[in-house]
Order: sequence, then C-alpha cells, then structure tokens
Amino acid sequence: MTKTDNKEKSLFVLDTNVLIHDPMALFNFAEHDIFLPMVVLEELDNNKKGHSEVARNARQASRFLEDLTSCSSPEEIKNGLDLNQRISIDQESEEGYLASGRLFLQTEYISAEFPIHLPGRKNDNDILAITMALQADTKLPNVYLISKDINMRIKAAAIGIRVEDYNNDRVLDDVNLLYSGVQNLPPDFWDLNTKQVDSWSEEGHTYHKITGEDAKKWYPNQFIDIGGDGQFEAIVKEVDKDSAIVEQVRQFYSEKQSVWGISARNKEQNYALNLLMDPDVDFVSLVGQAGTGKTLLALAAGLSQVMDDQLYQEIIMTRTTISVGEDIGFLPGTEEEKMAPWMGALMDNLEVLTHNEDAGEWGKQATNDLLATRIKIRSLNFMRGRTFLNRYIILDEAQNLTSKQMRTLITRAGPGSKIICLGNLAQIDTPYLTETTSGLTYVVDRFHSWEHSGHVTLKRGERSRLADFAADIL
Repeated sequence: MTKTDNKEKSLFVLDTNVLIHDPMALFNFAEHDIFLPMVVLEELDNNKKGHSEVARNARQASRFLEDLTSCSSPEEIKNGLDLNQRISIDQESEEGYLASGRLFLQTEYISAEFPIHLPGRKNDNDILAITMALQADTKLPNVYLISKDINMRIKAAAIGIRVEDYNNDRVLDDVNLLYSGVQNLPPDFWDLNTKQVDSWSEEGHTYHKITGEDAKKWYPNQFIDIGGDGQFEAIVKEVDKDSAIVEQVRQFYSEKQSVWGISARNKEQNYALNLLMDPDVDFVSLVGQAGTGKTLLALAAGLSQVMDDQLYQEIIMTRTTISVGEDIGFLPGTEEEKMAPWMGALMDNLEVLTHNEDAGEWGKQATNDLLATRIKIRSLNFMRGRTFLNRYIILDEAQNLTSKQMRTLITRAGPGSKIICLGNLAQIDTPYLTETTSGLTYVVDRFHSWEHSGHVTLKRGERSRLADFAADIL
C-alpha cells in the first residue's frame, strides 16, 4: 500500500502512469478507496496499441476494469465497485489479489478553480482539478493524488494538493540496505567462538561448522570475510537453527586457477567467480558500478563451462534496448543483427577473452567463428513463452527491468539452466524506475535466502586508472 501518515480510510485518485507502471495497483491499497477520473480511462485507451510493456500494462489494467464493471449496473458503478473480488492476474496463473476498498469511476462532470493559472488543456491539469474538487468536499475522507510523474507531483504540491508517489513496488526504503552478499566479521571472531567451531576436510575442500548467534543470521551462499586482507574467506553452504557450515572459497587470483584466462583482481571478483563456477548455484546476481568486471567475469565463467566443461549447451545474452542519447532508428537484419549495436559490451569483452598474440589472423577468426556458434544474442521482446534448457543466460543491464519483467525472464529457465543478472543501480534509464523499485533490486532481495542463488556487490573498478578516477571525481 502507498504509505500515509494518517491511518484513517483514505480516497486515492490514481494517475494513468500508476496503472501503466503496475496494473495490479487497483488491488494494492488494502482497505482504502480508489477514484479513477474519466481522463485516465481515455489515456489507457490511447496507450493500449502496440507490443511494448506500456501497451501490455494498459491492456491489462483495462481488462481488470472490465472484469469489475461487466456485471455491474450504472447505479452500482456510481456507488462504487467492491474490490474484494478474485481477479485473475494472467492466463498462466490462477492467483488473485484481495482488497477491501471500493473503486469509484468518474460518472459526472467535476470542476475546480485553480489558485494559479495553468496554461493549456492538458490531461494532467484535468486530473489535478478533479483531485482538488474532491479534496474540497468535506464529506469525503482524506483524498490523495497518486502519481509516478515527478512534475505532476511538483505541480500538485505547488497548488496545495496532497500527493504521493506509488510506493507499493518499493523493495527497500534505502538502496544502501540492499543485501551485499558479503558479511565482514572482526579479527577477534575466532577468539570469541573457538569452542563453537568444528573443522574437517572432504574431497579437497575444507569445511567449518560454526555455532552461535552470528551463524543464525547468515544466508546460503553468503560470503564470510573474517579479519579482511584474505585472512579467512568462506562461503556459507548450509544454515541450521543455531549453526552454519561454511567452506573456504576457491582462489582464482593466479593464472593457474584463472577462468578462461581471467584472474580475480580483488576479493569481490573472487567471490563472484566462486558463484559463477558453481553448478549448484542456479541464479547469480552481480551489482556494481561500471568497470568492476561484471560482464567479463560472467562471460569468462560461461565460456569455461560451455566450451571446456560442457555443462551448458550455449550462452544466451540479452539486455534492454534503451539509448543513452538519440535513438538511431529502425535497424535492418536478423534478430542478432538488430541487437548487435546494443551488445558493444559483449564484443568488447570477447575481444579481451579471445586475445592471443601468438595466434595469427586465421587463428583469431577461427576462434571468433567457434564462439559465435556458442553465444547467442536474443531480444527481450521475444522471451515470452520460451523455455531455455541447459543454457547459460546472461541478463545484462538488468537494473532497467521492472519486477514483472524480471519474473517473466527468470521463469523462462528450464532444467539445467543458469541465469546471471548484471547491473549498475546508479545507471537506471527506464522511466518511473528508481534504485529501490528496480527489478534488479527486487530479485536480489527476494533470492538472497534461497540455497541455489548467490549475490555479490562488486565495489572496486578494475577497468583503468582513468576510469576509476573519472568514476570518483565525476
């Protein structure tokens, strides 16, 4: 529910962008009532055409509204529709949402005088006028305008309208609270827990069973760093009621232990390679600023397991197609050719992974042709309904995906597949998404307690001294 300080029943006027952002918003306000201006229905109608996520959400919101109004008379609609109904989310699910409030549709003309002149006949101004008129009605409960549009909220606040953002999809109040995947412990941890540790070796791996209050708070595949500077680094393999079994991490720092020629340059990269190279971990998320090595590590681990270990049939890589500058227009060619301009990161990293000074031009071309048969570039637009078997799937720029898009993509994984989500929460380009509502934040928070998933936040840039300095100073 959208947060308000007043615990009394409220009436929420929804802006169109709320329903386009989340069609289920109709059922996410608990016991509170919802009011939809007629102009919102008009805007939903204008946005319903096409195959974009906006069009799909507009159509879904319209379907929910039709389900609610189809069996109701005009008098019932005027008195408010009961939201305490079971509404099907989609054709693939029989789940539903319950709300105890009522939905009111605008059935008569409402006008209000603005304290200042707002030029033009914009739909936003009509919504503001309706909200102001409702707030002036003393018979109504607390009235709030809910909008995802920042400028709309600024205008509303300027003319005295109570307005809030739609916060139901907010995963955390502060992105700094996001699970990092690493637990740093003080050097005296062993001194305080000596009698509560059992150690043993098994098939070349060293394990420790740690009992105590600290162990209760750990999660599967979380990394434990005691003392820093590589004194003791382990990964949690099993968590019980009052104890945890940890395994000392593999070291990928040297060339002998490198992955497809790539060695870890810092402890976070080493942790990431431990997760990427573990076939028992089906879902890995890597978050970090540009230059921390997310894509390079994911590709190196993927090539090693596809080409050498043959654990997966091929690598599938995809990302959102959002431009930083002006769009370059329609692109000719096949799906892979259309996606090529968006896959510069893939090409750059493949150049590093296939670089061999001893190989001639023919050798380099042969290597590139071989890798091209094992690395497929796919568009997010064609993911619905597919099932990927024994694939190593990389979702790049995942911070630009919504939680529902993440759900759609991750549920495409079939038996034997592994999904890697990469992203930088400081570089979100999707409208109405923030660090706390991004799909990447959503999956990190939801998956961190699952025994077959792992997460690492990469902190140090390893691209170049120029890039590191620019990231800090700019």
